[in-house]
Amino acid sequence: MKTPRLAARALILHENRLLLVNAWPEGLSDLWCAPGGGVEAGTSLPENLAREVEEETGLVVSVGDPCLVNEFHDPDSGFHQVDIYFRCAIASGILSIDWRDPAGIVTERRFFDRAELSAIRYKPDSLPAVAWGNGILYDPLEPILR
Repeated sequence: MKTPRLAARALILHENRLLLVNAWPEGLSDLWCAPGGGVEAGTSLPENLAREVEEETGLVVSVGDPCLVNEFHDPDSGFHQVDIYFRCAIASGILSIDWRDPAGIVTERRFFDRAELSAIRYKPDSLPAVAWGNGILYDPLEPILR
C-alpha cells in the first residue's frame, strides 16, 4: 500500500467568485479544482500553499485558516491524497492572459460565481458549501475522477 500524499489548496473568494484551476496538462480533462499542490517536507503548509498558488495563478496570497480536509483515492492504482484547504485572500497580482504555469500542469484558471459552478465539473463535491460557508469540514474519502 502506498503512503498518502499531502497537499494544500486555496479557497480564494474574490468579489463573491471562487478561483478554480484546470490542472490537467494540455486540458485533457474538464475537471476544475482549487489551486494548490503537494507539500514539500520542511516547509509549512501555508508556505507550500502560497508557493503553489503563485506558480499556478501568478497571484500572491495571504493564507488564512483551514476550512476543509478532503481525501480522495484511486482504487485501481492505490493513489491516496489528503488535501487541506485554507481560506486565502489575494495580496497582490491579477490574472493575466500572458501567465504560464512553469510546471505546465495548470492550463486554465478563472473565477466562477456559485451559479456557474453548477455548469462545470469540479472536485471535491463539497467545494461550494465550504467556499461560501463557515467553519471547517471533513469530506470523507471519495474516488478520484479523470
